[in-house]
Amino acid sequence: MNHERHCPVTRAFWEDFYRRDGRVWSGEPNPLLVRETSALPAGTALDLGCGEGADAVWLAGRGWRVTAVDVSPTALGRAAAHATASGVADRVDWRQEDLTRSFPGGTYDLVSTQFLHSPVELPTERILRAAAEAVAPRGVLLVVGHAGLPPWVDVNPAMRFPTPEDVLDAVGATASPDWRVVVRESVRREVSGPDGRSGLRTDHVLKLRRVGGR
Repeated sequence: MNHERHCPVTRAFWEDFYRRDGRVWSGEPNPLLVRETSALPAGTALDLGCGEGADAVWLAGRGWRVTAVDVSPTALGRAAAHATASGVADRVDWRQEDLTRSFPGGTYDLVSTQFLHSPVELPTERILRAAAEAVAPRGVLLVVGHAGLPPWVDVNPAMRFPTPEDVLDAVGATASPDWRVVVRESVRREVSGPDGRSGLRTDHVLKLRRVGGR
């Protein structure tokens, strides 16, 4: 596991998030990632904000070689344990890195950001531009994000939720012939909150293929 520069505030927030309640997520990959990548040939993948690693482990299990990045060492420790238990530890490179300060080098056949939202510092546009630059020729950029807060949250914690147009502008795809939009979709689903309240939540899906450049 590699260690890179990080911002103490960012790391402290996400360490507290992952440490306070034990395992946070289900251990299952994000359904929209599964839907959009199942038909892709395995290659190299970059998973940004990998959390406890379910997406990276799922991709590795399908033959991908994955670089998975998160700022929380606790999350990365759980992710590595999940990979070992799944028999894919040799196919995932876990990296502790703060995307507000630095970005992994190299290019990848798939770059994935799944729900990369944060109530603390997150320069979303810069991260998305770097993500686009990391896509290899003929590779895919997959960006999935919430359209807004869940219906049971009454106080806005100043989180930003980029629209599909924001993402396209950030990666330079709006005016560039180097990108082809494969999927642009808003998906609505029924969700339930911790207090039992339920409602509809919308997620945006953008899948872009690099068709030119470099």
